[in-house]
Amino acid sequence: MFSKACEYALRTMIYLNSMKADNQRVGLNDIAAAIDSPVSFTAKILQQLVRAQLLLSVRGPHGGFVVVDRKISLHEIVVAIDGPSLFKNCVVGLSECSETKPCPLHHKFVDIRKSLTDELKNTVLDELNEDVLQGMSYLKV
Repeated sequence: MFSKACEYALRTMIYLNSMKADNQRVGLNDIAAAIDSPVSFTAKILQQLVRAQLLLSVRGPHGGFVVVDRKISLHEIVVAIDGPSLFKNCVVGLSECSETKPCPLHHKFVDIRKSLTDELKNTVLDELNEDVLQGMSYLKV
């Protein structure tokens, strides 16, 4: 459903948000290891998340990455990495698809898209912390 970059971005944000309680900045190598992602790929994802103002990056010996201090929805993360196309573009790739000129799947996906959008907008990172911290959910296998 999401691109590989978006999957890793979601893992990154969940992981870093779970570290927020300890006020820890986490380095690139530690993040990549924690989410089981290649370091160079993780670096590019982190850059995108910093540009989207979802993460802060601090340089130096005590530097690293930390989640910004506000509620962040999963929708914000998805849009920062994959853009809004998942929520707007035609399911079968037509350049024009609308209520008045729908593709064969348009009407079937209207409710699915709305449900997905609502769920991602209404789920914030803080809701996911407890399960990760208690070992009830995992960011790598």
